[in-house]
This record gives sequence, structure tokens and C-alpha cells, in this order.
Amino acid sequence: MEANETAAVAGWVTTHESELVALRRDLHAHPELGRQERRTAGQVEAKLRAAGLSPQRLPDVPGLWCDIGAGVDRDPTAPVVVVRADMDALPLPDVKDVAYRSTVPGVAHACGHDVHTTVVLGVGLALADYARTASLPGTVRLVFQPAEELMPGGALDVIDAGVLKPASAAIAVHCDPALDVGTIGLRAGPITSAADAVEITVAGPGGHTSRPQNTVDLVYALVRLAADMPATLSRLVDPRSALSLVWGQVQAGTVANAIPRTGQLRGTIRTLSRETWDSVPALVTRVAEQLIAPYGAQIVVDYRRGVPPVVNSAEVVDVFQSVVDRTLGHGASTTVAQSLGGEDFGWILNQVPGALARLGTRVPGGATYDLHQSAFDVDERAIGIGVRLLAGTALDLLRHTPTKP
Repeated sequence: MEANETAAVAGWVTTHESELVALRRDLHAHPELGRQERRTAGQVEAKLRAAGLSPQRLPDVPGLWCDIGAGVDRDPTAPVVVVRADMDALPLPDVKDVAYRSTVPGVAHACGHDVHTTVVLGVGLALADYARTASLPGTVRLVFQPAEELMPGGALDVIDAGVLKPASAAIAVHCDPALDVGTIGLRAGPITSAADAVEITVAGPGGHTSRPQNTVDLVYALVRLAADMPATLSRLVDPRSALSLVWGQVQAGTVANAIPRTGQLRGTIRTLSRETWDSVPALVTRVAEQLIAPYGAQIVVDYRRGVPPVVNSAEVVDVFQSVVDRTLGHGASTTVAQSLGGEDFGWILNQVPGALARLGTRVPGGATYDLHQSAFDVDERAIGIGVRLLAGTALDLLRHTPTKP
């Protein structure tokens, strides 16, 4: 990123930061669940069109993309860098006492996707403003996707629409409430984990609790399965894969003196390893069937593929690092550990090289709010920092990516 570009983006952020904060607060007050982000997408589209740009809607889902620069049609040999944002909220109440508290009962931006959307929009508007007086060394393609929180993720809608076909690289940020604002978390290689969902249904004839020997003691069988399965799986995979099965829901029975006919377990499975992720569905089914067999219950395992790990390109992380050093100063970055959280940006990095950076959002000295927590909030200075980071990284990647043959 050249000095004049750095200054231009920084100047734009200084001038428009209050507008970005106002947009973030508007999105925060009007959260929308996955594949329902029509208002959010409309807000983004209106601001892009007001800047003279030509956003394109994704087919069938509320999402959009927009090119900044020459555009693929006018210069098909130039590199294309995708800058991605997710827009959906979570089915959680917002418990904060702030003016921009969610106005939608039971729905909240508790993962920072309102920040991601605002940051990427800011990147587009800042680069479009710069491109009015200078030519970009390629095309920056903004992508605003729906449904990151819904497995297997709205990133697949982006891929299916062909939006990534011309891409040379892809970058994104994710809010990190464990890092102070002004700090960027970087990691080469896997930075998130694979995440899947599993639902297991067990069934038997039912009966009276006074005579469990005459039927299938379903609740006992279900409890043993719930307790034994995580430990059994941990002994059947490489410990370095860090396979984790955690149940989030257990359901069986309606009264104290009747053995129920059905029961269910629902949970998530996470692993650090792509190789383990590939083998887990068959392993989970086999282990569940073996563990339930002594009790005589019938079993159905519904294994739902989620997302692969986000695997950062070391080369793109190096570009992130260079931009952090120039725009935020040496010492503004830190190496972060691989998270067991899932992120559907992993699907995008299966298609093109790229990286996800962690954007510090904690007020220095303030409370630490976990992601997916109803009280989650951010230090809004992170928005301008995110714009400068992604805009600078996109421009550096354009400049250092060879033109297409």
C-alpha cells in the first residue's frame, strides 16, 4: 500500500467515521436472522448506489456483491481481491442498556456481524472515493453474505452464484472481544476449527418405570450414550486433532413413572484437523450404534455437515502484518491461537487463498464480552481500524498478485 493510498484511506475514515458508527448502530438496532437479512442488504445497497457504484444481488438469498475499480468485465486479466462480510444476527435477547439496543425481540447482533458489514462497506466507499482520482491496480470485490450462523453457511450461496470465480484472494475480519481495540490477531494456517451438528434419536417400546427389565430403559440408555460418547471418540482419533463433542440438548419423557418411547441428543462436534473432519461422520455413527447396542434401543444418527476450518495463507497473513505495521504501528498485532469456533469463511478459502484476521473490539480496561453473549458490545473505534486494515491489505494484494494470463 503506497503512502498516498494510506493517507487517502485514513483521511476518508477520519471524515466519515461518525457515519459508519451511525450505520453500525442502526444495523445493531435492527438485527435479522440468517437468510432474512433483507433490510440489512437494502441499507448496504442504497449506500453503494449513492456512491455511484453498481451492486449486484445474489440470486435467491438476501446478499450482494459489488466491484470497486476497473471491474472484471473491463479488465479480465487484472487481479481480483474479495473482501467479505457476513450480515446475520443470532436468536438471542439483547440485554444491553444502550440507545441502539435491538428493537427485535429475541434477536441480537451478539457476534459482531453488524461491525463486519459496516467495515466492508467502509472499505468499498473509501476505495471508490480514492479511485475517482487514481486507478486501482485491479478490482476489489465486496461480498455481503447471509446466514453465516446457519450450517453449512451462506458462503456456499456466494460460491454457487459464481462470485468467487475471478478471485485471486479473499480476506475478512472477525470481531475478537478478547483483544483490545487497536490490536489485530493474526495466525498463519488454521485459525478456526471445523464445526458440525449431530442429532441422535433413540427409540424403544416404552413401559412402566416399575418394570424396566420388560422393556428398553430408554432414559438410562440415552444418559449412558451422552456420557460415554465424547470420551470414546477422544480415544479413537489423534489427540492433536482436539476432537470435541458437546451436547447442547437432551430430551426424553414427559412423566416420572413412564419410560418414554423416544429420546434425543443434539450437540456440536468440533475438530482442529481437516483430515479428522473428513472422517468424523462415519466414526460418530459407528460409535453411537456400538454404544447403544447393549441396551436394545433403535438408533438414528443425523449428522449434519457444518463448516471446514478457516486455513489462512501464510503469504496473505504476511500482507496483513505489513499493513498493520504501516497503518497501526509495530506492536499492534499479536499471534492468536486456533479457535474451536466455526466460521463459514472456511468454504471460501477452500476456493481461493486468503486469510481472516481478528479485529480487537474490547474497550481497554473494560469488560470482556464473549461472542454469542447477550451483553456483547464493541468499542466502535474498531470500525475505522477495520476499514484501514482491509482496504490496505486489499490494495497490497492487488499490487503483488500476478495478472491473469
